[in-house]
Amino acid sequence: MKVPQLLLILRAHSARGLSLPSYILETLAYAITLAYSFRNAFPFSTYGENLFLTLQNAIITLLILYYRPSLSSSRQSNKTSQLLTASFITFASGLALYLVPSDALSLLQLSTLPLSLFSKLPQITQNHRAQSTGQLSAFAVFSQIAGCLARLFTTATEVGDILVTAGFALALLLNCVLGAQLWMYWGKDARETNGQIPVSQKEKSTWPKEREASVEVSVPPQTPPARYASPAPSGRKWARKID
Repeated sequence: MKVPQLLLILRAHSARGLSLPSYILETLAYAITLAYSFRNAFPFSTYGENLFLTLQNAIITLLILYYRPSLSSSRQSNKTSQLLTASFITFASGLALYLVPSDALSLLQLSTLPLSLFSKLPQITQNHRAQSTGQLSAFAVFSQIAGCLARLFTTATEVGDILVTAGFALALLLNCVLGAQLWMYWGKDARETNGQIPVSQKEKSTWPKEREASVEVSVPPQTPPARYASPAPSGRKWARKID
């Protein structure tokens, strides 16, 4: 489900428009469900999807950190340290979920529903603030809408739990908001910036004063003046006849 989003980031060499808090919360919810299902020896078919979603979300989160714009001179060293720190935190979180007591893990499992729901809010807010969806994958969003519809139908018909049904209904609503934003802002960047990457006001506030005050002026190349050919001599030519 997240492979198109992953390929889109790698192809564009940019994670612009993707919310880092949104992916952190979503990855945490997937990881808790994965650890809870594995620790309780559930059939792999019931949580196998969460395994791949957790891995893909973790990679996307690292890519968001890697492609985050930076104005410092030591950009590459900062990115390397951020990636190493994020990788260590990811590994430590996975190890903690594996070693945490079962009672505490059960309480964490109860928090996965609000985590999944609130993970959509930062992305929706960022899209609305930037009036753009950036590198957000339409395939991933509409796949989540289809998945929520399927889970909502099976939960309502087979389980009948009002709380679980309400959770899936709210998740469907938030995913539909993301789908509506994709439709509203589709192609807006290309029309407004003519191929240039738009810069938000928040990013402009971090610019130094020299960069903010500078004005780029493009001067078209001057064409050399046209060379005019000398006029051909007019009139009759007289020649002297030699006897």
